[in-house]
Amino acid sequence: MSRKSIITIDGPSGVGKSTVSRRVAGLMGYTYLDTGAMYRAVGLFLDRGGVDINNSEAISRCLDDLKLELLPSVDELSDVCVVLNGEDVSEAIRTPEAAMVASRVSAVPVVREKLTEMQRSLGSEGGVVAEGRDTGTVVFPMADHKFFLDAEPGERARRRVSQLRERGVEADEREILALTLERDKNDSERDIAPLRQAEDALRIDSTSITIEEVIAKVVKKIKCSP
Repeated sequence: MSRKSIITIDGPSGVGKSTVSRRVAGLMGYTYLDTGAMYRAVGLFLDRGGVDINNSEAISRCLDDLKLELLPSVDELSDVCVVLNGEDVSEAIRTPEAAMVASRVSAVPVVREKLTEMQRSLGSEGGVVAEGRDTGTVVFPMADHKFFLDAEPGERARRRVSQLRERGVEADEREILALTLERDKNDSERDIAPLRQAEDALRIDSTSITIEEVIAKVVKKIKCSP
């Protein structure tokens, strides 16, 4: 490929999008664009400010004071570094609670408009692997390569619990499963940019295959495309 492409990887929470996107970006020499982290950061920003997410005018005013930076991770196994108004919030946004706030905030039109604009700007030159819920349907509908990762809810909850425990965070699998199902419902039923597979995206079910196998499928599809 002479021109650097835009690659989108969408799917529900806990399906392995972050790991796959980081690894694919590393293999391709591309930038990893974690759109989910951006919504988590905005959710944290509004929550800390005590802003009512049902008040669009208040949110719009607060967003004027938002400065958000995504810095490269230290390696392919680490999450992207998220800096919110000068503070590294990379760990603070990775809790199940932050994920639920992000799901609610992402349904707010003024938030989606601002972040979609930021995301398109970041990917305007190509050479990005964009990960999220609507990168292939809304943010980059003309992306060169689109993928939709999926897995059974129970398996996704198990993986999330494992990730949290590796970080020293106590987690209850039944509670995480309940949150996973709730977020799936919120993300798929919202009016604005609902979670759905783009018609031209390749769906990969990772329930019973390894991350390495998922990455291999993604890279093979990219390299075999004209």
